[in-house]
Amino acid sequence: MTTHAARLILVYNADSGWLNAVKDAVWKVVRPATYPCSLCALTYGWVSMHGGWRRFLDGLPLARVFHHKDDFAAAFPGLAIALPAILLAEGDAPPRVLASAAELDALPDLAALIALVEARLAERQ
Repeated sequence: MTTHAARLILVYNADSGWLNAVKDAVWKVVRPATYPCSLCALTYGWVSMHGGWRRFLDGLPLARVFHHKDDFAAAFPGLAIALPAILLAEGDAPPRVLASAAELDALPDLAALIALVEARLAERQ
């Protein structure tokens, strides 16, 4: 049995691929209230990750894995959760939800997201 280090799994409620990325970028600007991925909206601008989020993630002592909803379903076929979500996987245990879709949807800004992730990670200590 292979043991993996703890890792943060960030799952976007968007499909992968460059065409979907273009569609999502336009959607976030034209109709932000209807955009279905609050994690994307909080952490990405038009085309790239916000610097504050990148610095926060880079400062964490965890590996990070990013998934879109299509490749997440393929990687974790038995795990049915509402998206977007941030999960924590430790060892060979199934990942657990660190921040749910409802919690992410309710966050007002990136600072609140960072505070939530920091608090949840501190709870695991």
